[in-house]
Amino acid sequence: MPVHKAKQPPRRIGYGFDSHEFRRGVPLKIGGVAIEHAQGLGGHSDGDVLLHAITDALLGAIAAPDIGALFPPSDPQWKGADSLVFLNEARKRVHAAGYAVANVDASLILAAPKIGPHAAAIRARVAQALRLPRNCVGLKAKTPEGLNLENAAIAQVVALLEKRPAAKQGRRKTRRRKRT
Repeated sequence: MPVHKAKQPPRRIGYGFDSHEFRRGVPLKIGGVAIEHAQGLGGHSDGDVLLHAITDALLGAIAAPDIGALFPPSDPQWKGADSLVFLNEARKRVHAAGYAVANVDASLILAAPKIGPHAAAIRARVAQALRLPRNCVGLKAKTPEGLNLENAAIAQVVALLEKRPAAKQGRRKTRRRKRT
């Protein structure tokens, strides 16, 4: 039977989820931004719950392996790693698959610290990392009322990818040199 190459859809959607427990003695980073707080998020890398969820949303949209498969916690090279490394790899894979990130929308669920004072910086850092305008990065923060999650942070992200236009295949015009 002949194998048919599947046509790539013009848009793809990915969903990412991550959660980490708060721990003393660990710096807190959310969305690539350091935030003053008594506790940080535990994890093998820097524990950036938002960047991890965005990474998984991008990878999921192109049906790539997830963050844990690409950067396994069992691999010591990722101990304490900056999660922007993971996000950058996901963005590169999206690009290689022929897509561009159109926008991301994220919800953070945590009791503390308040995200409002840091939201603009987080959105700006994520937009910069994804090479997007700031108005293409949505960020909401919610408290986990009644969920008994006071010692955890959760991030949920949806990402929209759009097919990149094919590179122009036209030939460059070259001038012919006159022979003398």
